[in-house]
Amino acid sequence: MTGQTIGNAVAVRDNGPGALVAQHRADLELVMPSHLQKRVGAWIRTTQGLLRRDEKLLEAAQNDPGQFMSVLLDAARLGLEPGTEQYHLVPRWNRKKRCTEITGVRGYQGEIELMYRAGAVSSVIVEVAREKDQFEYEPGIDERPRHKVDWDLDLEQRGGLRLVYAYAVMKDGATSKVVVLNRGHIAKARAKSDSANGKYPERSPWATDEEAMWLKTAAHRLTKWVPTSAEYIREQLRAKADVNAERQPAPLPTGPLPQPFDSSEPDDEDDAIDAEFVDDEGEVRS
Repeated sequence: MTGQTIGNAVAVRDNGPGALVAQHRADLELVMPSHLQKRVGAWIRTTQGLLRRDEKLLEAAQNDPGQFMSVLLDAARLGLEPGTEQYHLVPRWNRKKRCTEITGVRGYQGEIELMYRAGAVSSVIVEVAREKDQFEYEPGIDERPRHKVDWDLDLEQRGGLRLVYAYAVMKDGATSKVVVLNRGHIAKARAKSDSANGKYPERSPWATDEEAMWLKTAAHRLTKWVPTSAEYIREQLRAKADVNAERQPAPLPTGPLPQPFDSSEPDDEDDAIDAEFVDDEGEVRS
């Protein structure tokens, strides 16, 4: 370990961004989904490890600790792991501040995780089609794309990236809307990316893993048509609350309760009803 690396590790541990993450453990845990709260310690240590291994990432976090924590809180709220295919941490050049800062980029596995966590889908399919692959899909006619791959070919022989598609199979067996994007669609998405067009484009996931970003773009488009965890759970809870409200018994009346009827008291004569009685002989008497 070099002297500079040791210095960075000490900064992370004692008073740097790594220590800041540990100090805000309660805040991170508060916004995390319940399944992630059980391993918040490991989540924090993973984030600290990223800072120790990446000097540019550490520098960007030190330049604006508030922005750094904002990004981590976003990842925690979504229940995603920073520094993985779920959620990328990337240095971004801020022109106004004239320095780098941390930005968060949701990965394709993160998009898929949110769809699964919602509970409405049984499977999510996100795939790229390369130049030598066979791909057919006619909207309104085909329920799902037909994608054939010659698995005897290696990746280079299959050719470059041509298309990316995504769809979900819902719990009831229905197929969601199918998203199909070509190179033109991907180019437009990349042009809008801060990480791909910043001071360090080589650090962007668009440069380090282009195929993953194709997959992410398609998965993100699919979230417009498939429930993600936050919106779906809110709707489910709201519907459940409405059903429970309908099932609640009617409220008890307020004020004094009516007095019970006492059969020992004689009826009011004014309430008597004139009637004819028939005796055993069949004669009528009043």
